[in-house]
Amino acid sequence: MKALVYEGPGRKSLQDRPVPKIAASTDAIVRVTRTTICGTDLHILKGDVPTCTPGRILGHEGVGIVEDTGPGVTQFKKGDHVLISCISSCGKCEYCRRGMYSHCTTGGWILGNTIDGTQAEYVRIPHADTSLYPIPAGADEEALVMLSDILPTGFECGVLNGKVQPGSTVAIVGSGPIGLAALLTAQFYSPSQIIMVDLDDNRLAVAKRFGATHTFKVNGDEAKQRILNLTDGKGVDTAIEAVGVPATFEFCQGIIAPGGVIANVGVHGVKADLHLETLWSQNISITTRLVDTVSTPMLLKTVQSGKIDPKKLITHHFTLDGILDAYDTFSRAASTQALKVIIEAR
Repeated sequence: MKALVYEGPGRKSLQDRPVPKIAASTDAIVRVTRTTICGTDLHILKGDVPTCTPGRILGHEGVGIVEDTGPGVTQFKKGDHVLISCISSCGKCEYCRRGMYSHCTTGGWILGNTIDGTQAEYVRIPHADTSLYPIPAGADEEALVMLSDILPTGFECGVLNGKVQPGSTVAIVGSGPIGLAALLTAQFYSPSQIIMVDLDDNRLAVAKRFGATHTFKVNGDEAKQRILNLTDGKGVDTAIEAVGVPATFEFCQGIIAPGGVIANVGVHGVKADLHLETLWSQNISITTRLVDTVSTPMLLKTVQSGKIDPKKLITHHFTLDGILDAYDTFSRAASTQALKVIIEAR
C-alpha cells in the first residue's frame, strides 16, 4: 500500500508499505478513504515530537471503511463506514475511567506517533470498539474528517478548558484550523466578544466570516494594546493559545484579565517563559491538555443537525499520490491560503 513515511526531521517520503494486519483481538483494519494533515504533523517534521521516530507512517485523522476486525471487536464489522478518532482508548484503564482517554495506558495519541497512522491506504486501529465512531447514513464524510481531531481539540482544549461562558470575552491567538475550530465551538456558549489574533490577513478574514467579533493582526505591542483598549483595560476572560510557539504563549499572558484562564492548545517544542513577576497576584489559571475526544459524540450530533459546518475549514483536495504536494501547500498556508486539506486515499 502507499503511505507517507516520516524519515527524520525535515524528511518524509511516499513509500510502498505492507498492508497492516490484526495484531490484537480488539484491533480493526480500516481502509482509509479520506485523511488530512494536522499542524502536529508539521511539528513532528520539525523534530518537536521525539516519541515519533523515523520510519513511522504519519497521520491521526480520517474516515474509512472497516476491512477486518479481531475476534474481540463487537461494535463494528466489515463494510462499516467509520470515523477514526485521533485518540485510541481502551475504555477500561484508570485514565479512561476518568474520561482522560489521551492518557490511556495502552492507547492515547499513538496513531502517527508511536504506531503507524492514517496517511496511508490502510491503518490498524487498536481498541476499535472505543476508538472508532459509526458514520450515520447520508453524512458528509469529508466534513467528518474534521471531527477526528481539530474540532474536539479546539472545543475541549480551548473552549472547555478555557471556561468560556455566556457574556465572557475570549481571545484566540492563532487563526489556523485549530483556532478556527475553537472559534466555531466557542459560539455554543454565547460569549460577548471573540477576538481572533493572527499574522495572516486571509485567515483573519475567514475568522470574521466564521463569527469573530473582532480580528487583530499581530504587530508588536499594538495588538495587545488594542485588546486592552477593547476590554476597558482589563484584558480578556479567556485567552486560547492555538499556535505553539513561545511568543504566542507570552502574548496570552499580556492580555489576560484578573481571574481569567489561559488555555494552551498549541504543541510546544521549546520552552516558553512564564511571567510570574506580573501574574502571581492576578488569580489566573493556566490549563494544558491533549484532546481526549470525549466530546466527539456530541460534536457529531451538532454537525448532523447543521449547527456547525466543519466543511468550511476545507480549502484544498489531493489524492494520496499527491500527498507531498499537499504537505507543501499546507506548510505554506500564508501564500496558499490553506486551512485543511483533504487527501483521498482510495
